[in-house]
Order: sequence, then C-alpha cells, then structure tokens
Amino acid sequence: MSAQRAAIIRAENLTRRFGALTAVDHLNLEIAEGEIFALVGPDGAGKTTTMRLLCGLMNPTEGRAIVTGRDVARELDAVKDQIGYMAQRFGLYNDLSVEENMLFYSDLFGMTGRERDELRARLLRMTRMEPFRKRPAGKLSGGMKQKLALMCTLLHKPRVLFLDEPTNGVDPVSRRDFWAILYQLVRDGLTVFVTTAYLDEAERANRVGFMHQGRLIRCDTPAGLKQGLEHAVYLVASKDPRKTREVLERQPGVLTLQPSGADLHLFLDPNLTSPEKLVELTPFGYHPIAPSLEDVFISLVGKPEVASAA
Repeated sequence: MSAQRAAIIRAENLTRRFGALTAVDHLNLEIAEGEIFALVGPDGAGKTTTMRLLCGLMNPTEGRAIVTGRDVARELDAVKDQIGYMAQRFGLYNDLSVEENMLFYSDLFGMTGRERDELRARLLRMTRMEPFRKRPAGKLSGGMKQKLALMCTLLHKPRVLFLDEPTNGVDPVSRRDFWAILYQLVRDGLTVFVTTAYLDEAERANRVGFMHQGRLIRCDTPAGLKQGLEHAVYLVASKDPRKTREVLERQPGVLTLQPSGADLHLFLDPNLTSPEKLVELTPFGYHPIAPSLEDVFISLVGKPEVASAA
C-alpha cells in the first residue's frame, strides 16, 4: 500500500469458519484509497467469503473488518452508505428497461430530483449505454447486463466498490470495456475491490492478492509478484510432450509442468537442476520466459510450505 494514501479497507486477522471448514483464515490486508485491488484464486479459495465479510453480509468468526474507517460489524448501516456491492448475480429486472432499472435503484437509495438525473445521464454516457436506455434488461447481452448492474451499484455514489467476479462468462471485448470504465471511476476517486479467477485480468489491477484455501499467500503489484518469483520458468517444446512430461516430473528440482497450448511451462528450482541436465534424459527444446501471473501463482501453490499451511 502506498505510504501517501490512507487505508480505506483493512482486514485484521479476519477469519470465517463453517463448522470444520475454515473459508477465510486470519486474513490481514490493507487497501489504499483510490486503488484497484484484485483478489485472485480458484473456486473455493475464499474470495467471495472475504468480500462478504468486508461488506457486512456475513459476520466473522474472528478478527474484524474496517471499511471507510468504520468497524463493519459494529457500524454496518454507516458502512453500507459508503460502499457498492455487485454480486455475481445482480438483481436486475428483465421486464424493466435499462432506464427503469436505474430509476428503481435510485428510489431504493433515496436519490431523487436533479442529482439523480445528472448521475444517471453521466453513467449512461460513461458506459456507452445511452442508445440502449429503453431496451428491456432481459434483451441485453451479457456484457451490457454487467454494465447496467454496475450503473445501478453506483447510483448512491459510494466511496468503495466491491465487485465479485464481475466479468465471469463475459466476452473479451466486454471485459476490456468494463475495465476501461473501472479506470475512469478510479480517476474520479473511487476505490475498487474486485475478485476474479482470470489472472490475465488481474494484471490490470494496481495490486494483486493471491488466495489459496482461505489464506492470502502473496500480495504485491503485478510487476512485484513476477520479479519476486524464486523459480526459473522455461517454455518446453517436445515432439512427444506426454513422454517428456512423464520423465521430467520424476526429476529432483522439477517443481511442476503445466500445459501451454502445444508446449509446456517448466518450473525449476535452479539450486537443484537445470534444463541442460534434464535434456540429457529426454530430448526437448527450451528457452527461458518471463513469468505470467498464472506462472507465479502455480509456483507459489506448489511450494511445500504453502501446501502444508493450507
């Protein structure tokens, strides 16, 4: 977190258990005002539970969440006035038009008169949804529905926006447009907390937190995460990828092999082995590559200390 910006979201040993299952395990996190923070992990990692705890939709078993300077559990009504929450399935009314949905949510938030009309017009322009304002929500594309849900979430002018996998199942062009809108909102002073399973999408955030089985295993900027990777990553090309994989996976120092199109991504501990040694066991071509966020996450999850802790 930037030392020049105050934390607008803070989790202190935040924990949530469901019986014997620990969904969120002593999470400590600070998010600065005005940044986009992406929480990344596979299904079941604890991303949605974390977001619900921060929004006050669920009480923690231990620890506390502080949002906009208020304890979420103790001052929930005050926190709700300052945040917007867009769930994976947002409650749009398919029979109502885009404009009618926005008016409905404006009424729920108590937004009326000129302020409501000016904000609604600005959001329609920002999302390029003006030409579709009379179209029923049920006849919108997936990307347009997400834009409408976002507009409805912003109608009470929140300081913090929580988005739970907002582009899941949305086409790439709509995903790009959605993120362009988020950048504009952040320039206007909003803070965005987003969960996503798309690691390429997380590259767009200011900072990224990797979550695995309820624990935050690493948090940094996308560039910092890549630079901090201790393992070497190589692109491996083989005429017989299956055989190459079978041979290499048994070798000391080979951490993991992951398919990448017709090739493989090879993760090595450089203290234990090298591709020069491995190529003597089975023929393959290779060259070092710059790691992606997906490579970093796979490498971290494969660490024995991470696996045992989780």
